[in-house]
Amino acid sequence: MTEPNPRLGARVMALIDDLARHTDEPGRLTRLYLSPAHRATAEAVLGLMRAAGLAARIDAAGSVVGRIEGREPGLPALVLGSHIDSVVDAGRYDGPLGVAAGLVVAEELRGMPLPFALEVVAFGDEENVRFPTSLSTSKAWAGQYRSEWLEGCDAAGTSLREALAQFGGDPDGIPALARRPGEIAGYLEIHIEQGPALEAAVQPVGVVSGIVGLTRARCTVTGEANHAGTVPMGMRRDALAAAAEMALAVERLGEGVPGAVATVGSLTVVPGAVNVIAGRVDFSLDVRAPEDADRRALFAAIQAECRAIAQRRGVGFASETFMDNPAVALDPGLRAVLDRAARRLGHAPLLLPSGATHDAVAMAALGPSAMLFVRCRGGISHNPAESITLEDADAATRVLLETVRELAGLAA
Repeated sequence: MTEPNPRLGARVMALIDDLARHTDEPGRLTRLYLSPAHRATAEAVLGLMRAAGLAARIDAAGSVVGRIEGREPGLPALVLGSHIDSVVDAGRYDGPLGVAAGLVVAEELRGMPLPFALEVVAFGDEENVRFPTSLSTSKAWAGQYRSEWLEGCDAAGTSLREALAQFGGDPDGIPALARRPGEIAGYLEIHIEQGPALEAAVQPVGVVSGIVGLTRARCTVTGEANHAGTVPMGMRRDALAAAAEMALAVERLGEGVPGAVATVGSLTVVPGAVNVIAGRVDFSLDVRAPEDADRRALFAAIQAECRAIAQRRGVGFASETFMDNPAVALDPGLRAVLDRAARRLGHAPLLLPSGATHDAVAMAALGPSAMLFVRCRGGISHNPAESITLEDADAATRVLLETVRELAGLAA
C-alpha cells in the first residue's frame, strides 16, 4: 500500500543523499573503514543523532551509537541500524538505508515511554574491503573481536591499529565494547535486498529468513617469471595460466552445489609486464552457501582441485583462510513481528534468504535479530546504479516503526 504522503521515506532519502556527499574519491562514492570520508560521515551521523534527542557517541572501534532511555534508565536496548562504510565506487543505499531508517523511527518515537531503551547504530566495517577483517565493529559488540585484526594492513601498508588511532578511535578500548548478556533486547536492520526477488514479486519489502555462511581465503600461485619470447610453451611455469584454470574450476565446482556460490573476485599478477611470464599470482576466493556442510565441502573441493592443477602445471599453491562465518538463522519471533507489521500496512512480504553477510550475523550472538529487505532496481548493488524508490523507502520505514510499536505494546 502506497502512503499518500510518504514523508518518512522522504526524510530517509534526504538523509541518505546528504551522507552520500562524504567520499574519499571525487566523482564516485568510496568510503572505506577508518578513512577521512568515514570519519566525516560518522561525525554527520553523530550530529543527526544528537539533534534527534539521542545521547550519542563514536565508540572505540568507530561505530556511531545513539541511545534514548526507556521508561527507566538502564533497560535492555532494542537496536536499529546498519553500516556506513562502503565498497569502492559504491551505491548510496547499501548500509546507510538502515541507519537513516533507524534514525527516522527514533525521531518518530521521541518522547514515548518505551519498555526498552532504543539505540541506533552506524557500524563501520561491514564491507571488510580495506583490512582483512570480518564484521569487526559489530563483532566488537558481540565480544568476538580478534586482536590480530589490529595488526592487519591495507594495500598501502597501514595497519588497522594505526588507522584507528588516526581516525580518533582507541584500539585498547575495543574489549570494553563487548555488551553483556541481557543488554540487548533485539536487533532490527533494514537493508536493500541486493537481489532481484522482490522486484520480480512486485513487493517493496521482504523478511529475511537467514544469512548464508561465508568462507574467504587469499590464494597464491607461485611459478617462475621468465622471458615471454624465449621460453617454449611446454617448458613454462606460468602462474597466471595456472590461476586462470583454477578460477574456471571455482566456477565449475560452485555451479555443482545447489544454492551455493563461489567467486574469484580479485587477482594480482607479478611482475605484471607484457613481455614476462607471470611468476606469481595472488587471488581471492569467496565461497557461500545456506548450509554450512555444503559450504565446507565446496571449499575443500576447490582447494583440492587447485592443488591438483598446481601439481600438474609445476607451480606452487598456498591458501590462507581469513574469514569463516557460519550461516545464521534469524529470530523467528522478530521475523513474525516484521511480517505482521508489513501485512497490517498492506504488503505481502516474501520470506527470503540473504546471500550477502550483514552486521546481523554478529548481533545474533547478542540477542534476537531480524532483517527487512527493501526492493532495489534490477537487484543491483555494490554499484553506482544501486537504486530504490521514495515509496519503497517509506514502506520499509513504516514497517520498522510499526514493528517497534508492536514490540512496545503500542501497535494500532
